[in-house]
Amino acid sequence: MSNQDLELYHQMMGGDKQALETIYDKYERLLYSFVMKLSGDQTLAEEVLQEVFIKLWTNKATYDETKGKFSSWIVTITRYTAIDIIRKNKKHAVALEEETDLPEQAGDSTEDLVEWKEQGEKVRRAVKELSNEQKQMVELFYFKGLSQREISETCNLPLGTVKGRLRLAVKHLKTHLSQGKGGVHDA
Repeated sequence: MSNQDLELYHQMMGGDKQALETIYDKYERLLYSFVMKLSGDQTLAEEVLQEVFIKLWTNKATYDETKGKFSSWIVTITRYTAIDIIRKNKKHAVALEEETDLPEQAGDSTEDLVEWKEQGEKVRRAVKELSNEQKQMVELFYFKGLSQREISETCNLPLGTVKGRLRLAVKHLKTHLSQGKGGVHDA
């Protein structure tokens, strides 16, 4: 995170509306494009953007600079907000391939874009290494926003099976991503 972003964030946390406006101006296009790419829905993208900046202003989302870049954090907040709203609306689906792609209009540096694309590719590779059953659970839960109960009903599986497959999938993904390479074995 640049020193300017950190300074603006702290000013905003102190109630500085101008700092919020500056952050909004810097990240609005990136976040809007990101949600548009996820959903293809302009109304949803506007709703998500509004919700994200309300969370920032009301301190419902708090940035910890020791855990990563501000740009990555705000995109993550946007992603979770979009998924929450999608789950509420139940009419939008998110494609796995699009989930981790950063929009072309990103306002960050070239290094940030390259890093974001590399991380997205690592996640896609890790998901491809999962068993078909685990991959299906990950796609339905994380990328299409279905609840575990909805997955159970959709796939005609016991709820415990859905929970177990998701738990194993996450474990395999963490292992695969922490190693940086190597395989994830079907469970």
